[in-house]
Amino acid sequence: MSVNTRDMEIVHRVLRRESRLLVELVAAVAPGDTARAKVIADHFRVYRVGLHNHHEGEDELLWPPLLSRVDLEADIVLRMQAQHERIAATLARLDAAVPAWETTAGADERDTLVAALAEHHAVLLDHLDDEEATLLPLAAKHITEQEWASLGDHLVNNTSKPTLLTLFGAVLEDADPAERATVLSGLPASVRVIWHVIGRPRYARHIRRVRRVRG
Repeated sequence: MSVNTRDMEIVHRVLRRESRLLVELVAAVAPGDTARAKVIADHFRVYRVGLHNHHEGEDELLWPPLLSRVDLEADIVLRMQAQHERIAATLARLDAAVPAWETTAGADERDTLVAALAEHHAVLLDHLDDEEATLLPLAAKHITEQEWASLGDHLVNNTSKPTLLTLFGAVLEDADPAERATVLSGLPASVRVIWHVIGRPRYARHIRRVRRVRG
């Protein structure tokens, strides 16, 4: 077995970018600007769904077969599981901090949220770096193509279509031409049409609103 795990690294790039930008976006919201707070809070919820479903897929579909096939490297998989738990703990804190800030856009609530987002970003980066260095080579050796594909299927099947289009746009945003071609080639022709006609302009509008980019 020799599975190409490059698509996971592309997803990780999005998680690194968006978790970093969320810290900056929340910090920039003026106290009392509840309209702006709602825009960023809604964006956080999209990010959270994507991260949750990504990790849930690994928990259910990747760790069990790996643990059944590796011996000395089992500690790597167990470490990934423990890191997922630490990330989940940061998300639990964010689940409390985001609504509290969104309601009033208060300065204290904003600062609490910024600190929680910064902690989440740091914990997430440690995990992604470790996973790419140690776990992905292991998966390439011990996971079948079908098992690897099931991770993407899990995300698609457990994400609403509007959110899925936004996540797909996030994945393609920083992709180079070869990566874009790889991602798009894995989609049915009908889905590619939906992306180009509906998804791409929808994502452009979303990201302009979130980042206040003109154009």
